[in-house]
Parts: sequence; structure tokens; C-alpha cells
Amino acid sequence: MVNSALQISSLILAVIGLVGTCAVTGLPQWRVTAFIGEKLVVFENRWEGLWMNCVRHANIRMQCKVYDSFLVLSSELQAGRALMCVAVALAFLSNLLAGLGMNCTRGLIESEQAKRRVLVGAGAMLILTGIIVLIPVSWVGSTIIRNFYDPLVPLALKHELGEALYIGWATAAFLIAAGAIFCCSCLGGEEKSYSYRPAQDVKYSPKQSTKKVPSMYSKSEFV
Repeated sequence: MVNSALQISSLILAVIGLVGTCAVTGLPQWRVTAFIGEKLVVFENRWEGLWMNCVRHANIRMQCKVYDSFLVLSSELQAGRALMCVAVALAFLSNLLAGLGMNCTRGLIESEQAKRRVLVGAGAMLILTGIIVLIPVSWVGSTIIRNFYDPLVPLALKHELGEALYIGWATAAFLIAAGAIFCCSCLGGEEKSYSYRPAQDVKYSPKQSTKKVPSMYSKSEFV
């Protein structure tokens, strides 16, 4: 009963992680243009993501443009696009396996041992997905912070952390937590199966044949 509750809660975390991974992949708010110094512009914001860059004006009008080529992206955004696509595929597959391996699921997998193995595999995939999400998000975040405090970088090239990075860090935490709970619930809930074998019928004959031992004394000696 406790394992079922843990599995349901971890599945909810895994689904949240899947939604967050898809959101981080599609959102353009990875890098937000920072306006520093005398040229302070407050009526527009510039966003840069994995697939497009957007300009949002003060009148809540936003214009987005898809990148013309993959090569125009910086190295961290190129790696981020590839890793996030892999993360989306792994998150979807791990959620599917987790749903099949739960105790409350019936139909495709009947063996409890096979379900535990599937669930451990799904948990390991979720942990791997969280690490994959964490790599590009942290890479882009560290690059933004390093360039922001670098005096040699022009002000026009300085950026701030976008909302997608914060969502990515939270998503990685959800995925890793879900995978750890799945693995712990399976490793701690292994039950040994004992097979009951009825006792074999033992044939018992009430009349046992007793073998007469010949006496060494004759009957006349007892008289």
C-alpha cells in the first residue's frame, strides 16, 4: 500500500517533469537582453531561445522570428537544442514505462518481478533525463553570468537569466526526485514468494509385521 502511494506520487512528479521539459524546450526566454548603462530602454524586451528570438514591446505586442540556420546559434544553445530534444524523448518514454510498471496497472505486465525491473529502468531513465536537462540549462546560465561580469564583453552582448532557465532547474529537480522515488520503492518493496507444498501422503499400516526371534531356551526350562 505504501509502495503504491509512493509510485503514484512519483508518477505525478514525472508527468510534471515531462511538461516542464517540453516547456523549457519551446520557450524563447533562455537569454533576456540586459540594458545597462545610459542606454536604458524600458519599452521593449529581447528574448533568445533554442528555436527563435522574440521582441516584446510595451504595448504587449510580441514578434518572434525562427532562426535562419542552426549555425547562427552559440555553442551552448546548439548543444542545448540537441540535449533538450533527447530529454523530451527520454521523459516521454520513461513516463510510459513507469505507467506500465506500477502496481496498480494491470494488463500488459502481470509478473511482479518484471514490473519491478521495468519500474527501476523507468526511474533510472528519469534520473538520466533530469541530468540531461540540467546540463544545457546550467551551461547557458553560467555563460550568461560570466559574460555579464566580464568587462571586456560589450554592453550590447550582455544578457540576463531568462524564465526558461529557472523552469529548467525546477524540472530537473522534479525528474531526479521522481526517478529516485521509483527506484527506492522497488528496491525496498521486494517480497519473497514462498510456494506452499502440501505434505506427501505417508501410507501407514496399523498392522506391522513383527518378526519372531527364536528363543534360546526351551519351554521345559520355565517350568
